[in-house]
Amino acid sequence: MAAPTTGKGRRITGPARDKMAADLKKKYEKGASIRALAESTGHSYGFVHRVLSESGVTLRSRGGATRTKAS
Repeated sequence: MAAPTTGKGRRITGPARDKMAADLKKKYEKGASIRALAESTGHSYGFVHRVLSESGVTLRSRGGATRTKAS
């Protein structure tokens, strides 16, 4: 089931926010990125990050290539 799409800038409170938080937490723990979750719900990266943090999720470190010193 997809997280409810309520649109950017709309306030979500109460049971609707709890449900969204649970859905986002489940998807994030299965490997979805914060950016992908933000895009799928129509909310900002910051909103999704905040909801996950409030839900007690341990956020993953940033990904991407690391730089190594040339020999």
